[in-house]
Amino acid sequence: MARILAIDYGLKRTGIAVTDPLKIIASGLTTLSTETIFDFLKKYCQEETVERFVVGLPLHPDGNPAQIAPAVDEFVEKLIKLFPEIPVVRQDERNTSNDAKKIILNSGIKKQKRRDKALVDKVAAALILEQYMEQNYW
Repeated sequence: MARILAIDYGLKRTGIAVTDPLKIIASGLTTLSTETIFDFLKKYCQEETVERFVVGLPLHPDGNPAQIAPAVDEFVEKLIKLFPEIPVVRQDERNTSNDAKKIILNSGIKKQKRRDKALVDKVAAALILEQYMEQNYW
């Protein structure tokens, strides 16, 4: 069975989350340097069947595109060219980083680990994926 892979794209770091093969659970997978994202995705897609990519759509609270939106659009174009057989969908990512910080704070993780921005990116990717699944599968 295929997985859904979510991407919280950032200029420096990118968070990755995936579903289980039955598409019941969304879990943060990793955070990596954005410059290595395509190498990671090529390797991951060779090892796992990916049904679709869900890429966070960066919007301001009023619905206007965030400053990073053109870079995300460029990333999506490259993703489509590299993986033409895998559909790419965009998912509103408003507040996912703030929600991720709250989740991490409430989880009881020690203060030093809570400052780890990579953890925030991975959790934000899981939230993007969870929202997509709620709207499309549950």
